[in-house]
Amino acid sequence: MPPAEEENLAGWYEAGTTPGETGTAIVAGHVDNAEGPAVFYRLGALEKGATIEVDRRDGGVAVFTVDAVEVYAAKDFPDEKVYGAANRPELRVITCGGDYSRSTGYQGNVVVFAHLTGGR
Repeated sequence: MPPAEEENLAGWYEAGTTPGETGTAIVAGHVDNAEGPAVFYRLGALEKGATIEVDRRDGGVAVFTVDAVEVYAAKDFPDEKVYGAANRPELRVITCGGDYSRSTGYQGNVVVFAHLTGGR
């Protein structure tokens, strides 16, 4: 996860699959911070069929289509479903979500499930 003070920064899990390659790529970012909304503030508002573009290190852009947007309580987070291997290029975009408590913060996560549908 990027540092909280970098509200417009999303982080790719570099030890995992590169976005656009076969497998499950993970991108995470903050929903908000002490200053207000952050990069994934509206992530939960995405709908099935929306597109997500990921700039790649090689200069290309991987284009993904959203399959689902789901919210999980931390205690019910489905690790295998989110992080498990895939036989096609897939993307998971993750941020905090669910109920919020001033003492403990967000109680869960918003996860967007998407698959590669193009590139340029």
